[in-house]
Amino acid sequence: MKETWRWFGPQDTVTLEQIAQAGATGVVTALHEIPTGEPWPLEAILERKAMIEAKGLEWTVVESVPLHNDIKTRSGDYQRHLENYRETLRNLAEAGIYDVCYNFMPVVDWTRTNLDYALPDQSRALRFEMADFAAYDIHILRRENAEQSYTPEIRQRAAERFAAMTVEAQQQLEKNIIAGLPGGEGSYTREGIRAAIAQFIALGERGMRANLFAFLEDVIPVAESVGLRLAIHPDDPPFSLFGLPRVVSTAADARALLEAVPSEANGLTLCAGSYGARADNDLVEMAREFGSRIYFVHLRNITREPDGSFYESDHLGGDNDMVGLIQALLQEERKRQADQRPLPPIPMRPDHGHLMGEEIGRAGINPGYSYAGRMKGLAELRGVMHALEHLAPA
Repeated sequence: MKETWRWFGPQDTVTLEQIAQAGATGVVTALHEIPTGEPWPLEAILERKAMIEAKGLEWTVVESVPLHNDIKTRSGDYQRHLENYRETLRNLAEAGIYDVCYNFMPVVDWTRTNLDYALPDQSRALRFEMADFAAYDIHILRRENAEQSYTPEIRQRAAERFAAMTVEAQQQLEKNIIAGLPGGEGSYTREGIRAAIAQFIALGERGMRANLFAFLEDVIPVAESVGLRLAIHPDDPPFSLFGLPRVVSTAADARALLEAVPSEANGLTLCAGSYGARADNDLVEMAREFGSRIYFVHLRNITREPDGSFYESDHLGGDNDMVGLIQALLQEERKRQADQRPLPPIPMRPDHGHLMGEEIGRAGINPGYSYAGRMKGLAELRGVMHALEHLAPA
């Protein structure tokens, strides 16, 4: 697999020099400064690519070209946004970049309630706490009929959590949930998120899935014509939030998507942490079943809790079989070579990482994207890959 690293552009606290020093050879990035829905100019793509290549690295994957909500709802100005998306894909291919990760999550991108969860060794992790999320949904956002989304036990715990929160704690929880991050679809006000939630709830799961398939039918012909591959990222977390429809959360969802648009340009990002937040997703079996259509991999581990809460563990710790997953992906690469499929090595990146050492408390670090934590993860994952490749039968 090709070792890559997510970089948020020139303003990132992690430099391209540091990425090269960590041992990665590929960069995963995007033009985050361009508003969602607007086309990426070829000149801007080439300028960013040249910046990366000047440091001896390759712009391997775009993560991501975000989709405007009008595309997801097939409403408003979605036709213009679709044409802008197609233009961006053409420009990326002209610049020699052929793999694009994207997601179809409604309203909120990846969601956590605590961005500074202290682990026993005092390093910091990202955490999703179900009772805290319910406290926000029911008592702070006050979404209509929010109580119906939770069990009586969760509602009780949420009420207790809310009663104990200071105003500052409420504000921090809201910021964690809806503030947005680079690569996401933007931030919301409380009123704005209520309106967006209502729109997508009205659409429902069937409508959401139909709109995803329609989007692919609109853009896959362009991807095919320029030799570009789209790789959808799963929902994170892979279950409903705010009562919203989720359509990329399970193996069945991935299977339906690939069957609906069977083009090889339509593929998957296998995010171990996202799919793995559900105990019923067998990551090793998913890698085996969907291997030929996996174009990008996020290697991240989590520790699950019975109520749906989880926190991000060490890359080789947690509840996901990371060694088994890597082994299945390496087997897929060998199969591609045997079949003489013209595909490059599968790009992987160490997804997220603990905040540790002198980075704790430093301003400007994107949550989950510390340098030391991801370098530690990459080193561990690299060790697994080398060991498995050494032990693989000739």
